[in-house]
Amino acid sequence: MAEDRKTHFGYQEVAEDQKAGMVHGVFTNVASKYDVMNDVMSVGIHRVWKDAMMDWLAPRDGQRLLDVAGGTGDIAFRFLKRAPGAHATVFDMTQSMLDEGAKRAEAETMADKLDWICGDAMALPFADNSFDVYTISFGIRNVTRINEALSEAYRVLRPGGRLMVLEFSQLPNDGLQKLYDLYSFNVIPRMGQVIAGDRDSYQYLVESIRKFPDQETFAGMIREAGFEQVKYRNLSMGIAALHSGWKL
Repeated sequence: MAEDRKTHFGYQEVAEDQKAGMVHGVFTNVASKYDVMNDVMSVGIHRVWKDAMMDWLAPRDGQRLLDVAGGTGDIAFRFLKRAPGAHATVFDMTQSMLDEGAKRAEAETMADKLDWICGDAMALPFADNSFDVYTISFGIRNVTRINEALSEAYRVLRPGGRLMVLEFSQLPNDGLQKLYDLYSFNVIPRMGQVIAGDRDSYQYLVESIRKFPDQETFAGMIREAGFEQVKYRNLSMGIAALHSGWKL
């Protein structure tokens, strides 16, 4: 039974049917400070990573983008700036994150080509073959069953459609990984307390990064979902990675 299955919430083991609510709580708590914290935690490098994602993705006019775990709209805004004739659907499990995104200046200027929808990445409320591009940035590690989210991504993409995932990953050098872990576990939760008034949520986010599969393992999961030409690129030596796959 589903309620008997276990998964991880950071370093805690929890029932699968509890995780979504716990993740929802984290992002509800941090929504108003989410963009500020991203800048502080990564010293702004998350913007470079997102631009690298767009460079590889090469948005085109006429495409329909589904940005899952799209939060405050960072990826959708970038996509539409590069392809003003495209359409983007920002999809997130947390309404307060979507509300923060809708307040941003870009949301008003792009309103006619933007949708904001709240829902579950493992049960997308869209028909088969609906989108040309599916993106998810720093969100796949928070999904209870990653394989189901990838299967849903495959289902809603049109033939010839593309999946692209931006996610924190693992450094290939053990010494560098230890240094990065020291920073992550000692500094980021404290930043969360000072800036967002929430240490626990950022402790979870750090732990969730370390629990996420390494680059090769995750690439294998994408292939198992049916995607072809699966490739990845390390960013900042592997602190983050971009994964790409095609529905052919």
